[in-house]
Amino acid sequence: MPRFSVIVPCFKVQGFLRECLDSVLGQSFGDFELIAVDDCSPDGSGAILDEYAERDPRVRVLHLPENVGLGRARNAGMPHATGDYLFFLDSDDTLTPGALRAVADRLAEAEDPDVLVFDYARTYWWGGTRRNVLAHLLTREGTFSASEYPEILDLLMVVWNKVYRRDFVTAGGFEFPPGYYEDTPWTFPVLLSARRIAALDRICLNYRQRRQGNILSTTSRKHFDIHDQYERVFAFVAERPELADWRPYLHRKMGEHCLDILAKPDRLPPADKAEFFRRTAEMFRRHRPEGAPVDGEVAALTGSWTGYRIKRQAARAGREAARRAERARRAAAARARAGWTALHAHRPLDPRLVVYSASSHLGLLGDPAAIYRKAREIAPQLRGVWVVRDAETAAQLPPGVEHVIVGSRRYLEVTARAKFFVNDVNWPGTLVKRPGSVHIHTHQGTPLKYVGADLLDKPGARLGFDVPQMLRRADRWDYSLVANPHSELVWERAYPCHFTSVRTGSPRNDVLVDGGAGDFRERHGIPADHTVVLYAPTRRDYRRGGHVDRIDLARFAADLGEGHTLVVRLHPSLANGPARGMGLAELARRGIVVDATDEPHLADVLLAADALVTDYSSVMFDYAVLDRPIVVHADDWPAFTASRGAYLDITAEPPGHVSTSYRELAWLFASGAWRDEESARLRADFRSRFCAYEDGRAAERVVRALLLGEPLPGPEPVRIPGQASAPDALTSA
Repeated sequence: MPRFSVIVPCFKVQGFLRECLDSVLGQSFGDFELIAVDDCSPDGSGAILDEYAERDPRVRVLHLPENVGLGRARNAGMPHATGDYLFFLDSDDTLTPGALRAVADRLAEAEDPDVLVFDYARTYWWGGTRRNVLAHLLTREGTFSASEYPEILDLLMVVWNKVYRRDFVTAGGFEFPPGYYEDTPWTFPVLLSARRIAALDRICLNYRQRRQGNILSTTSRKHFDIHDQYERVFAFVAERPELADWRPYLHRKMGEHCLDILAKPDRLPPADKAEFFRRTAEMFRRHRPEGAPVDGEVAALTGSWTGYRIKRQAARAGREAARRAERARRAAAARARAGWTALHAHRPLDPRLVVYSASSHLGLLGDPAAIYRKAREIAPQLRGVWVVRDAETAAQLPPGVEHVIVGSRRYLEVTARAKFFVNDVNWPGTLVKRPGSVHIHTHQGTPLKYVGADLLDKPGARLGFDVPQMLRRADRWDYSLVANPHSELVWERAYPCHFTSVRTGSPRNDVLVDGGAGDFRERHGIPADHTVVLYAPTRRDYRRGGHVDRIDLARFAADLGEGHTLVVRLHPSLANGPARGMGLAELARRGIVVDATDEPHLADVLLAADALVTDYSSVMFDYAVLDRPIVVHADDWPAFTASRGAYLDITAEPPGHVSTSYRELAWLFASGAWRDEESARLRADFRSRFCAYEDGRAAERVVRALLLGEPLPGPEPVRIPGQASAPDALTSA
């Protein structure tokens, strides 16, 4: 008996079917059967199914003699299922890699619940991906019923984001009715009847958003089917007195669902909308439980179609008026800011005022933070003010840190008067550089991949990125901090602007020079005797969204074995996207890995790690300061360099051993080669090239030489050759 019976109904999907089937048959977890139901499809879908069945014994095909529709095609597949759990997969959707393994593991952990609900991502025809906005509801531990956790019903009421214990489905007699909205009278009865539900905070399915052909986006009277389907839900509840308390909830849900269909411009023919409203209102009145409140959006169903239309038109007019008012407010605010800035522009600069920002105003981070702390230590006469993006970010600053919110009146006043500006990314274009002010640009680490003007030949990498505008902003730099000779050459090439290069080292790496220990291990419960392996992948420019799973994290953690802890830190640009939902969040919850993506201070994570595994992240240059083993996993190096570009071949000049497949990566750790003599030799060569200026005094150099004007022994600031020439055409207004 297999663990899963994956039931795939097929009708006119020949263009998507192979991708769907491959996503199932390619799963690392193979204990399943795939029951494909050809719903008398007029295209080549049936032939494709037969082809797959011939070469894979896990595939069985049912050819229906007539078209019965999606729901009844699923019904046709159920009697043939022998698995512990039923998984209904639509034939234009796909499973994500590792999905069945993650579902199986969660089922075992939850001791075989009646239903398991998992996460999904919408994948759009134009290439975009968006995670379910209610994914946080899936972080619930243990098992529960709908009455214990009613929030589970707020999730999309569809059949394909769940698996169902087959014995539970059989005992309940659940089946799909005919119709357009067949998921509604399946999902509500199933979830209300289930005694044990579990949740999985992992994206297991890609929900394809087709440009055309999506049945629910077709303008038709078939959308009237929603009324019949809710009648079935109400009938189910009426036959079970123990579910009577759910009637007010279902009553409101029905009203909201029908009004949502009515409001969408592509669902109902305009001539049929009045009839749809009246039928909905009649049904709403007939099924209203005694004493059930009728307020908010559904209150419209107690009135007339004319009243509903008037309210909708008034709401649209109100939104348009609000938009016009907001545009006027912004224009007035811009004029006020300009006036306020002009007022302070006539006042002298404050030679003791230093304005700091990091990572687009995200707080006390990176090189600017290290410079700020050193300035407070050795130059307390300097006043440091941080620019943050909003009040929420300001609340996370340490006590006593003076700050302003970007765009505020205080921000305008401070930036108009400050002598010094320290940032690791460009300041907004609205910030005017006054004569005599000093802009210090720290960058964000040593560059491996192309940046700045070098992106002009990489259209995919600079998608949505305005290189000429970036260079105009970089023209405000007075000083560019250099971490090593390699960086100096790159900044010269990538930023053809007017600045002085200063060989300081990376201020944020000062704390790494002594290799001290932080509290990261203690905070995350990592045993003191464990070997900590940090995996820090970077983003890919050849994939929209930037995230590509290069290794199976659960497998890697298991292969590392006892006495090891795998810590994962995603690229900051991927922290809030679907990447963590592809398995990282769930693995962290189960204690298989530690997710360090949200750790604000990179140095704390680096200090805790005994080894680094990365692909092409610049974190390798920082970690090299610690003189600890590094492994470069470069299984897609040609694709990466073709799409983004790289300043050096990291596979030929690596900081340690290089793996080009997962098998090689696992072997390096199983054999101990990750820390052998050859690894040490490669690391020594790498450190001599890229850690030349890292002696723990970088922040002090910046404060003394650039903020206080004190001479320091060693190389003087060096003017980059050619930077005094006329402005490049790219930087002209």
